[in-house]
Amino acid sequence: MRAWKAKNNIREAAVAGKFYPESKQELEQEIKSLFDEAEKRTDKSSHLQAIISPHAGYIFSGKVAASAFNQLPENANYKHVFVLASSHHFHFNGAAIYTQGNYKTPLGEIEVDKELGEKLTKSSPVFKNKPETHEHEHSLEVQLPFLQYKLGNNFKLVPIILGTNKANDCKQLAKALKHYFTSENLFVISTDFSHFPDYENANNIDFLTADSICKNNPEDLLSTLKSNEKQSGTNLATSLCGWTSVLTLLHLTQSDNFEYAKIDYQNSGDAKVYGDKKRVVGYWALTVHRKTKAFVISDEEKQELLEKARTVITNYLETGKKGSIIPANTQGILNDETGVFVSVYVNQELRGCIGGFAQEKSLNELIQQMAVSSVCDARFENIQLEELANMHLEISVLSPLKLIKYIDEIVLGKHGIYIKSDYNTGTFLPQVADKTGWSVTEFLGHCSRDKAGLGWEGWKTAELYTYEAIIIRED
Repeated sequence: MRAWKAKNNIREAAVAGKFYPESKQELEQEIKSLFDEAEKRTDKSSHLQAIISPHAGYIFSGKVAASAFNQLPENANYKHVFVLASSHHFHFNGAAIYTQGNYKTPLGEIEVDKELGEKLTKSSPVFKNKPETHEHEHSLEVQLPFLQYKLGNNFKLVPIILGTNKANDCKQLAKALKHYFTSENLFVISTDFSHFPDYENANNIDFLTADSICKNNPEDLLSTLKSNEKQSGTNLATSLCGWTSVLTLLHLTQSDNFEYAKIDYQNSGDAKVYGDKKRVVGYWALTVHRKTKAFVISDEEKQELLEKARTVITNYLETGKKGSIIPANTQGILNDETGVFVSVYVNQELRGCIGGFAQEKSLNELIQQMAVSSVCDARFENIQLEELANMHLEISVLSPLKLIKYIDEIVLGKHGIYIKSDYNTGTFLPQVADKTGWSVTEFLGHCSRDKAGLGWEGWKTAELYTYEAIIIRED
């Protein structure tokens, strides 16, 4: 086993030659053979948000880990991969993000998003600056060759080691990470299951634990782990070594928007070599998919959005003050975190268009804020109270952003575009293409130059997103 070292702040491979092959060629061959044996991709209709994967030596858990990573869609395009792994060497409150440099395996160097890591570390006291916790930790490192094999090096890594054994810390970690738990990022949760019962007991206990995780309820998992501890005669040291990482994930997914699935199971007793069935460790591959929600708005919800927008605009023009947020009357999309744009016309002339994408605000909140802002759009003459009778509203409710790789994924008239490069951003709603008759490259060029300030061809090196919009008009 090669001793860990940091050269130019690079986190060199620490367990290559022990948990997996040390040479690039042998590692590629072994991973390929593991994927050949792995379970095939099962769910192709919804978005894969997270996987739970084991972290033992590949000879024991490699096939199960490959089954987890095999669920990634072909040509997957994740902006960041967050890997959460509970420490085997350090105990401390919270978690530590490695921001000193990149990670490296025999398959090459993986770029760590140091800027994002530092931002997270400063954002919450639950994150600690403890680079030493990453030095010898195998539970995070062994996940990386699988990621490289499936994704290449076309992602930025956010490596997180959890040192806590406190359930409340997991809740705080989830709160700090929630903003990044989006469809553009992948979360990898590293954990093994039962430690050292016999083969039969491991199967029984590991299925109970996996079933509890799939219920997507943090309290149920904690209850199950306590129940597992009371199992007599099983020689059970622990039933989920990375329980804090899994618990953090459950706090992120605890809603009706996510669904867990069991993909593959083995324990070390199934290994072709060294398969001792008297004392085993269990391994599960689990997935978390973001449920595909039909992007529809009922007539009742459309009417409420129009009424809310007109009410807050009228109140603002009459009083000069922004009123308190009016609660939602319906229980559907108005309570979701969904983007919206409000366009204001007077005598069919555009006099304001302001909007925003979902950022931890419900559509009900956002529609009221954007409506008031739209009548104060600095690009136009502000609307006056006496113009209300001739005012008409157009509301565009936006679907979640989808990161794209190729511009032929853009369907003019159906998709809006969002261009982002560092702090420069710009967007065009879908209806802009209909009104202008632009081609796709003109659509992108105008947005890049006129909205994002990146120049006509700036979109070629920027991040490109598409979204759809449901357009609601008065009258």
